[in-house]
Amino acid sequence: MLIGGEGEFNPIKISINQFYGIEINDFAVTVAKTALWIAESQMMHETEEIIQSNIEFLPLKTNAIIEKGNALRVDWESVVSKEKLSYIMGNPPFVANSGRVSGKEAHVKAMQTTDQKAEKEMLFGKSGGILDYVSCWFKKASIFMKNTNIKAAFVSTNSICQGEQVAPLWQPMFEDGIHINFAHRSFVWKNEAAKGATVFVIIVGFSYLQEENCIIFDGEIRKKVPNINAYLVNAPNVFAKKRAKPICDVPPMVKGSSPVDGGFFFLDEKDYSNITATDKVALNYVLPFLGAKEYINNKKRWCLWLENASPKDLRTSPVIRDRIEKVKEFRLSSSKEATRKYAEQPARFMEQRQPATNYILVPRHSSGNRKYIPIGFMSPDVVCGDSNNMIPNATIYHFGVLTSNVHMAWMRATCGYFGPSYRYSNNIVYNNFPWCTPTDAQKAKIEQTAQEILNARANYPDSSLADLYDELTMPPELRKAHQANDFAVMAAYGFDRRITESECVAELMRRYQELIEKNK
Repeated sequence: MLIGGEGEFNPIKISINQFYGIEINDFAVTVAKTALWIAESQMMHETEEIIQSNIEFLPLKTNAIIEKGNALRVDWESVVSKEKLSYIMGNPPFVANSGRVSGKEAHVKAMQTTDQKAEKEMLFGKSGGILDYVSCWFKKASIFMKNTNIKAAFVSTNSICQGEQVAPLWQPMFEDGIHINFAHRSFVWKNEAAKGATVFVIIVGFSYLQEENCIIFDGEIRKKVPNINAYLVNAPNVFAKKRAKPICDVPPMVKGSSPVDGGFFFLDEKDYSNITATDKVALNYVLPFLGAKEYINNKKRWCLWLENASPKDLRTSPVIRDRIEKVKEFRLSSSKEATRKYAEQPARFMEQRQPATNYILVPRHSSGNRKYIPIGFMSPDVVCGDSNNMIPNATIYHFGVLTSNVHMAWMRATCGYFGPSYRYSNNIVYNNFPWCTPTDAQKAKIEQTAQEILNARANYPDSSLADLYDELTMPPELRKAHQANDFAVMAAYGFDRRITESECVAELMRRYQELIEKNK
């Protein structure tokens, strides 16, 4: 018996006639239609086995409606009526706003064209400036779905649910009534078409329907939760926006010093040996310099730090005089007025923030493969470069809290990412971080365990922090010291030792919400 004839019972409720699409590329339109036919044929064969009957499939009678066009400029209702539509899904293009995207370095060069920026402005206005191109599909879908029961889901780079992009994308959508119904947290997608580039992606399902149970997928874990916020955790709908000062009473975090010198303040090992042998005056003004790479990889680099140099020393030292003359020439040749102005002060860094006290050093970019960012507790005679953030007047207690798994959980949820690397910002990650309020005994314990971390590192003077914080090569005593510090900080927050990272982030976001309300 043939199933599906005129007036006969048809067990098949879905056909590719019910699928509509918009694709900008001619060839991709043809591929999409062919792929749907193949998929339908495969499902027909499976259905035949289930119902134990033959289904007449050929010649082809079905056809998916795939329109060629730019999905951001085409009126979606010209392709399919809202009344006929149940679901919107897709894998929009991952194009970064300014050369940053969650992939390998070769993939970073994908940046928005003038047309793409115009399309983004068409949807977001000026507020969308920092957003990646993929955000446009979320916005356009939310506009299209308004006052309907349509549900949408897109694959996206994880950038739209981390760091500075979260608030401008999701807050207006949430305020308009959008809810995230399910989410697959960050996972690796390998794109062989892009020379094997590795991209970290998420899947977000959203609609104007508030469901009783939302679902979070995290690796192999599937969990029902009452709410999924824009950071893809079960927590209140809060947004960590840029903040000029810390939300708690802690020392401010600033960027390290920026020389803007053409490289003439800096010394490599050969330069340093030369100065040691030939210019004792210049040697008095040589200090170790740490950019993020030097700090993490234990690379030796020095700089001329001339803040307190006398005019006599500046003039009589051959090395110093030659270097500052070249700095002056470099700044005068700049196209920027502010840089040219600083040619009047060629003996100092253009942005000079080096503290006179001990300080905490936080590299602004570091590998996402590490459980902990290798934060430093530094003395003022080590110059901190602007590829790091730093906290002057910080104590060992502040170091202990920041290097803990509690702060690392917050950092992973709110920081930006450069490929697989963390992008730590002072105005979002640090300034919004809800600090604990420890008892004297709890604070003393955090200070003790923090010092033990530094002591454990000191046992390996020839090893870099990259060596010490690799999950395969981390020394047992350093790992043990970190675990003890984690437990000490968790106790100060009142957290159970068995708390998961997502539960920790959810609780921190609840506390952050309380701080926001209190500060109002």
